[in-house]
Amino acid sequence: MGPTLINGLPAHILLVHVVVILVPLTALALVAVAVRPAWIKRLGWLLPVLALVTLVSVPLTTHAGEWLEKHTDSDPLVRRHAELGDTLLPWVLGLFVVTVAVWWLDRRTPASTAAAATGDQQGAAQGLLARVPVRVTVIVLALVVAVGAVVQVYRIGDSGAKAAWHDNFSAHPVSHH
Repeated sequence: MGPTLINGLPAHILLVHVVVILVPLTALALVAVAVRPAWIKRLGWLLPVLALVTLVSVPLTTHAGEWLEKHTDSDPLVRRHAELGDTLLPWVLGLFVVTVAVWWLDRRTPASTAAAATGDQQGAAQGLLARVPVRVTVIVLALVVAVGAVVQVYRIGDSGAKAAWHDNFSAHPVSHH
């Protein structure tokens, strides 16, 4: 499915950094355009592409993590990290779906499209996403999936750090003489 080793290192420990950066970045971009629909024009197609790259990065990272888990000693902290890792994909899928929906809704709004073509930012903001019920729904959905995805990334990362570093360091400086 994806790389398991990169330059002789387990791919998971490198790919995880992609997820840790892209999930919060995508979440932030989604919330920003949900709150300020006119910003969708500035991001354009970059917004759904960012969400797609974020979505693809999660199974690649979990696949590499499953490979790594099979190549390490059995440890309850590693198992817990792996279990938590499996919970991220639904959140990131939700992030992707809501991001694409917001982008698509903006593109499907005739008033917004016409206003954008003429450079009328105020007119662009008068589109479908500016209608109160739609906007409130978009903001709520964006916040739910964004916060859920970021919280899961934190929980998974915390469990991974504990699995990797427990009993592997000293609380006091070690003399290297």
